[in-house]
This record gives sequence, C-alpha cells and structure tokens, in this order.
Amino acid sequence: MKADIHPDYHTIKIVMTDGSEFTTRSTWGKDGDTMNLDIDPKSHPAWTGGQAQIMDRAGRVSRFQKKFSGFLKEDKK
Repeated sequence: MKADIHPDYHTIKIVMTDGSEFTTRSTWGKDGDTMNLDIDPKSHPAWTGGQAQIMDRAGRVSRFQKKFSGFLKEDKK
C-alpha cells in the first residue's frame, strides 16, 4: 500500500439540530472538531414524512407535465 495518500481519519463530535450530540470518526476537520448540522434525519421531511410540496415557479412543473404527459402510456387491454 502506498504511504501518505490516505486522509487523516480521526474523532469528531456531531451536533444534531435538536441539540443532541454523538462522537464518530471522520476525515472532516481536525481531531476534536465539532460539526453542527443544519439538516438531519430528525428534522428533514424526507425522513420524517413531512408535507413537502413541489414549488411551481413560472409554470415549470406544469410545462414538464404537459411535455411528458404521454411518454409512458400504459397498454389498454
């Protein structure tokens, strides 16, 4: 194995959005640094099942739906 090509792997502290924290090993930062998360599985709608909505700016979503409305037609039997 080649020497001096791998990043330093050390211990850091992660602080979640609700203030809870845990220690893990990472290549981010320096040994003992603290990473404060803005988004985490406790607060993000992708994990919590929140009511996320697609914002239709300037009709982009409706134009997309109109353009590709018949792209995947199901066979009628």
